[in-house]
Amino acid sequence: MTDQLQITDSHCHLDFPDFDGERDAIIARAHAAGVTRMITICTKLRNEPAVRAIAEAHDSVFYTFGIHPMSVAETPLITQDQLTAIAAHPKCVGIGETGLDYHYTADSAAQQQESLRIHIAAARQTGLPLIIHARAADDDMARILTEEFHAGPYTCVMHCFSSGAELARAALDLGFYLSMSGIATFPKSQDLRDIFADAPLDRILVETDSPYLAPKPFRGKRNEPAYSIHTAETGAEIFGLSLKDFAAATQANFDRLFTKAAQYRAAA
Repeated sequence: MTDQLQITDSHCHLDFPDFDGERDAIIARAHAAGVTRMITICTKLRNEPAVRAIAEAHDSVFYTFGIHPMSVAETPLITQDQLTAIAAHPKCVGIGETGLDYHYTADSAAQQQESLRIHIAAARQTGLPLIIHARAADDDMARILTEEFHAGPYTCVMHCFSSGAELARAALDLGFYLSMSGIATFPKSQDLRDIFADAPLDRILVETDSPYLAPKPFRGKRNEPAYSIHTAETGAEIFGLSLKDFAAATQANFDRLFTKAAQYRAAA
């Protein structure tokens, strides 16, 4: 056991050009802030080698692979076999991000839904958790996740959750997790904080989605994994816990969901 605060940034994008030339320093700052692990998310097939290389170069960094819903119309649909082959890498610990985004790309809704179901099948086959992006598509998202779960169970986290209470309840009823981002720290996000407050503590993760969505007091600036702590401070307030206890709870939740990462850590 350690008295030092420890937390995991369960979703960031370390390969993005925003971090070029600074990755080692950014990862070092995360460690200094108590961030013991980071998951860097790959959203396009052509980016997978670079994302994988970042994870391979840093003991504390893992990665996931999937096709972002806003990108599904750009290339042929990914196959289940492609997903499972990449997921065999020791540091690939999840499937996604995938999902539905009708805010910017509603014209590709049918392709997004097909892609989502392929990713779910890969998550089911590999036993790795699914990472879901959902925007302006709550009804279809709840329907597809539920239909597919009834066809065969799988695990899942609703990344950067900022949707409505009904989708939150549908996800929680399936045993899924909600991930808290910097959005939860914004003054006008009380409705979102209320959704998290109604969720079980053992289903909450913390993320940055960096370089986006920096929490207070860095809102409007480039986000980075070290800032996970500021989102966790809001989470601790929501659940009436100390920062250390809330961080420890989210660490345990991460280990329960991302079992491949937890086992890798234990074996290291």
